Amino acid sequence: MAQVTIRDVRTILTAPSGSRLVVVKVETSEAGLYGLGCATFTQRPRAVKTAVEEYLRPLLIGREADRIEDIWQSCYHNSYWRNGPVLNNALSGVDMALWDIKAKRAGMPLYQLLGGKCREAAAVYRHADGRDPREVEDRVRAFLEQGCQYVRAQMGGYGGRGWRTWSKEEAARYRRPGLPGEPSDEPVRLPPEGALPGEYYDPRSYLLSVEGLFDHLRSQLGFDVQLLHDVHERLSPIDAVGLAKALEPYKLYFLEDPLAPEDLEWLQMIRAQTTTPIAMGELFNHPREWTPLIASRLIDFMRMHISQMGGITPARKVAAFGELFGVRTAWHGPGDVSPVGHAANLHLDLVCPNFGVQEFSGFTEAEQEVFPGCPEVRAGYLYPNDLPGLGVDMDEAKAARYPGHEGPDSWTLTRRPDGSPARP
Repeated sequence: MAQVTIRDVRTILTAPSGSRLVVVKVETSEAGLYGLGCATFTQRPRAVKTAVEEYLRPLLIGREADRIEDIWQSCYHNSYWRNGPVLNNALSGVDMALWDIKAKRAGMPLYQLLGGKCREAAAVYRHADGRDPREVEDRVRAFLEQGCQYVRAQMGGYGGRGWRTWSKEEAARYRRPGLPGEPSDEPVRLPPEGALPGEYYDPRSYLLSVEGLFDHLRSQLGFDVQLLHDVHERLSPIDAVGLAKALEPYKLYFLEDPLAPEDLEWLQMIRAQTTTPIAMGELFNHPREWTPLIASRLIDFMRMHISQMGGITPARKVAAFGELFGVRTAWHGPGDVSPVGHAANLHLDLVCPNFGVQEFSGFTEAEQEVFPGCPEVRAGYLYPNDLPGLGVDMDEAKAARYPGHEGPDSWTLTRRPDGSPARP
């Protein structure tokens, strides 16, 4: 085939579902041939845009589009100070786009280029939330009726029923809500006078509610459904150990992110205390962060946000390393991953022999309009469309209709009951 070079690299910001998405478009010297990649760092989208257009673009113009590994290594090291969510997302967007281009040139879906299918589709897990155990049960049953066999069960979001955005005006009349906009009659203690606005939650209340939730779900649903739960690093390490032990009788498929990246030494204690399967890594940046956890068999699933850790190129390497130790994949797939990113997750899901399960939050109608070719869920499985490349395109005119909000995200301004700042 004739040599194809990179003609231009740019970013497209859009928010058709409310989450601010960053998509990288790599255009080539061949007319009509381009690739798309997900570079979404929804809390800092414009920082990623700057990194792509001001720093990576000058490095890439004129380079051979086929030299993916060489480009990845060159871009990764060029900043000298490397490895972080801004630079990694920028690099990931380029990396996914180059794989998209290569598979389009080959005239085949990306999974064929990566070795071919190990499975026809990827089992997904969906998110069931509610104000109380019965409401969570109802939402789990709704997913079961759709054919889904993996469901993540939460009660009141992350951190219990204390979720609430404060304003100074409403602080004096605050009462505990079930879900946003649905206040209950149960009182809750107020933060100290003058406490700053934020998303308040009570780690202790959350900890005490989770075991009761799963006791109810198992008593009503049995053990055929695969249940998951996300701690979201909301507990102290010793409480995370206790929760993993308490949930052991309920046979979770996995307990997600029980510890923050700063507390990983505690994984050894969790492993020594319980057989509850552990998934870790949503907030990791560097592929090497998984290495000691996999090699020491401290985790069972790698929770990887593929754009944050640099794209398809490093993700497939970490997945292969995990295979040697029996650690399975569970790529991060929330609403702040673009459909392009979800497609990249799916192509890896299809080819990795050590695939576990895929998180999936669904696509809105607006997302499907902006991103033609979105993967499709049928009976609890995510299917690709078998078009060349990643299979997902982007309508830039429609994307421009959804510019997204400006300023910082509010949900990451989290606080404990006394008003002190906490991890989101």
